[in-house]
Amino acid sequence: MLALRFQSEHVLGVDVSSESITIARQSYGRDNQQFLPTSEWKPDGSIDPAFTNGVFHHIPTAERPACLQAIRRSLKPGGLFAFWENNPWNPGTQYVMSRCTFDEHAIKISPREAKKMLSNAGFRILRTDSLFYFPRQLSLLRPAESWLRALPLGGQYLALAENAA
Repeated sequence: MLALRFQSEHVLGVDVSSESITIARQSYGRDNQQFLPTSEWKPDGSIDPAFTNGVFHHIPTAERPACLQAIRRSLKPGGLFAFWENNPWNPGTQYVMSRCTFDEHAIKISPREAKKMLSNAGFRILRTDSLFYFPRQLSLLRPAESWLRALPLGGQYLALAENAA
């Protein structure tokens, strides 16, 4: 999907789970799509853009700065990083995460914390958008989300950052 959406010459997926990497390689591996475990990944300043979604709340707090530094080192100067996370300020997100065994040990990150974390890692925050206010049952209200993006209360948020190096 990312390769098509961004008309990318190359897509790289990185994960700590070797099982997830094996599945990704079997399902999506192509000449222009590569999947590596973090142990084999060497950030080289050649990527633009980078993207995570719902990853950092699974990373221990003490390890987050090093992960962000690795992502920043992987980006070209001026490269973009789309940091998506579940919003702990949203009651629906709280409810869903409290019932998901995968999120049992998650350490949630508020939009404010994310911006501080990204800034401390040397990223320049370009914008923060809050999305997914309305569940499927209220999907008729979803067009109103474009007006609500600035309010940090949606189910997920995006902190779009630039490699300031």
